[in-house]
Amino acid sequence: MAIYDFYIFHREGTCIYYCQWHGKKPPSPSVTEHNCKLMYGLLYSLKSFVLRISPTDGKDQFSSYRTSKYKLNYYETPSGIKFVMTTDLGVGNIKDIMKSIYRKIYVEYLVKNPFIDVSKPVSSELFVSKLDAYVKELPFFEPKQ
Repeated sequence: MAIYDFYIFHREGTCIYYCQWHGKKPPSPSVTEHNCKLMYGLLYSLKSFVLRISPTDGKDQFSSYRTSKYKLNYYETPSGIKFVMTTDLGVGNIKDIMKSIYRKIYVEYLVKNPFIDVSKPVSSELFVSKLDAYVKELPFFEPKQ
């Protein structure tokens, strides 16, 4: 099983962080920016769709979807920060893992740092290293070959 990509979107829809653990080659900055815009558009459309067809209020009903190649996992914080992780199909529900990334890494190393503007792209090497270490310790993380 593998983790492919991880995105963090600010509440206004700006991609403030992107990381790829498995892939053929690192994408260029222009491809990454384009992919982030596509991903946010997809999330916006899916959330709108779920809200419209839901028999209840629809809140917190979208957490993942599957294709024949990958699974997209989604977590939105109460403050509107969106976390997206694409994984192998064999990975189960990772909502608790995404919450843990938010509480233990995002809040601790970005939000609580007075020198970081959380509305700007992530520039903290400490955040990046802590996130990378956390993800690589997950039981379903497969090292890149």
